[in-house]
Amino acid sequence: MGIGLNATAVEVAAQKPYNGSQNPEDRKYWVNVMTRIAAPVLNNLSEGTLKKNMPVEVNPASTYDRRTVTYLEAFGRLMAGMAPWLELGADETEEGKLRGKYILLARKSLANAVDPMSPDFMQFTSQKYEQALVDASFLAQALIRAPKELWGPLSAKTKSDVINALKSTRNIKPTYNNWLLFTAMIESFLMRIDEGADVVRIDYAIKKLEEWYKGDGIYGDGPKFHFDYYNSYVIHPMLIDIVKTMVDKGLEKSEVYDTILKRAVRYADIQERSISPEGTFPPVGRSLVYRFGALQGLAQITLMDKLPSFISPVQVRGAMSLVIKRMIEAPGTFDKNGWLTIGFCGHQIDMGEYYMSTGSLYLCTVGLLPLGLPANDRFWTASPEPWTAKKIWGGVNMPADHSIP
Repeated sequence: MGIGLNATAVEVAAQKPYNGSQNPEDRKYWVNVMTRIAAPVLNNLSEGTLKKNMPVEVNPASTYDRRTVTYLEAFGRLMAGMAPWLELGADETEEGKLRGKYILLARKSLANAVDPMSPDFMQFTSQKYEQALVDASFLAQALIRAPKELWGPLSAKTKSDVINALKSTRNIKPTYNNWLLFTAMIESFLMRIDEGADVVRIDYAIKKLEEWYKGDGIYGDGPKFHFDYYNSYVIHPMLIDIVKTMVDKGLEKSEVYDTILKRAVRYADIQERSISPEGTFPPVGRSLVYRFGALQGLAQITLMDKLPSFISPVQVRGAMSLVIKRMIEAPGTFDKNGWLTIGFCGHQIDMGEYYMSTGSLYLCTVGLLPLGLPANDRFWTASPEPWTAKKIWGGVNMPADHSIP
């Protein structure tokens, strides 16, 4: 058996290290990880007690009060990661019943988040912090990812409240970097539901990201290149969803989507190669406390079944399962009440930048996007295989890697 979610540090140390190939219950484990992370947020928000009970941890060196924005961070980011799993819908299996429970919690939470009369009404338009734009966009992305379960069944009032909340972010000026995609993502959702989208905001973001493309599947975060994981946290996943929306609405050429998808596939290839035989990846760049959210690029291409032919879904499952286990089982990852703590592998408070707080950390869930693949998908059912780095470091003769333009 793999390491249990509630294992103590002593129990973890006593067990044989998981090698990415011996645990037949990976999906069950991933579901347990997702629901363990989600439970405190959704249980409280659905009851209107999130602001009352959620801690707001920050780096002691930070002088920013994050209480205005941290709650929307937690909810928007959690939904962006959880949406594909919820979109599978409820069914009579054990997992399907659990999913049904969380679908209802998510809908109630959304209603409270956008209801001006709710004690948990969230700040979408902040004159003090522009952060609301970021997390409104993650919420919009969640609604694009789960239209049947998170949008369609909502009441007319809640839909109106969501639309008003998202449109209220239009007075926030995005910074000249990946933030352009946040405005575009919000407008893309409004376009999906035919609710007066501003096409110029979308088109501007697409054109700027094209200008900032550096080659080999990598975009600059703004005009300059930064060696971090923002291509995965934001750029590739949002570009895919934004451009697909434009193509579906007849406002962009399919060739543009094909190009950005090709680049995203190459980036996913690089991410898979970056996972070591031991289940680690380089801790480089800012925002590392998003933990395995850094692998969203690989996770989304896996969810889309667009992996390159030389990478099997099951080797991604093995690699990502080991990364997730190493991070989620690190002592101190959760506080005594089950909330995530600041850190990359455990509780590492100094790794949190000034803009980090408890809510920020829930972006880790975008690393769990493959849960949107049904339980009978080959990602979950195929016999284990070693991933690329494990093969190469094990002496397997492999083809050379190649770049793309």
